Amino acid sequence: MAGKDIIMATQRELKRLHIVQKAIEGSLKQAEVAEMLSLSIRQTGRIVNRVKGEGPQGVVHRSRGRESNRKLPEKVKAQVLELYRQHYEGFGPTLAQEKLLERDGISISDETLRMWLLGAGLWKKKRKGRQHRQWRPRKERFGEDDTGRRFPPRLV
Repeated sequence: MAGKDIIMATQRELKRLHIVQKAIEGSLKQAEVAEMLSLSIRQTGRIVNRVKGEGPQGVVHRSRGRESNRKLPEKVKAQVLELYRQHYEGFGPTLAQEKLLERDGISISDETLRMWLLGAGLWKKKRKGRQHRQWRPRKERFGEDDTGRRFPPRLV
């Protein structure tokens, strides 16, 4: 677990921190920093102020580590997985999602259901088998057919 003195940052955030610290030192103007970071001067000023106030932690996005506002409750997830086990075992995610909506009135996306099923180990990705191509034996001579007969040369 990271302590107070260690921050978890992406490569992009570390680059941003390095450039912002140059602006704080005065070796770069905020307009130059804004251009380097592809941000507006106003947004650059906000980031500089946050780094001044909070230190290096100021460049890290505030919503890191938080759950999404769109996340469905665990109660719904448990209910859907139980219904899948009881009634829709063997269905693919798309068909199961359609049946959940049709029969049970539960509306979730098929991608969400797919991720839940993969996580619970109830469904595995199945690759489509490649169509087998059987090679024919090479002909002995030019113009030979499958029975070994030769065709007369074509006159054009």
